[in-house]
Amino acid sequence: MPVMHFKVQWPDGSEANCYSPSTVIAEFFVAGQRYALADFVERARESLHIGSERVREKYGFACSAAMDQLAQIEEHAQRFATDPHAQVKVVELI
Repeated sequence: MPVMHFKVQWPDGSEANCYSPSTVIAEFFVAGQRYALADFVERARESLHIGSERVREKYGFACSAAMDQLAQIEEHAQRFATDPHAQVKVVELI
């Protein structure tokens, strides 16, 4: 199963390398694009769930790494939840 990584830049300028178990992530994000915080989290949630389910279909079990990645994204996003203008930039898809 082809994995993908995606680098994001949080509203404070910090960057994180993220993991997806599937290339489906490229259907949800565009490199160089900025997303409103809530939109970014929702796209990450949906794409990582789809990726995890693709792993389940192929191997018979969900991808715990995808769910761990989602938990990290959701936790990090909470730091900026009070800023209505917070945006996350997808720096690159790898």
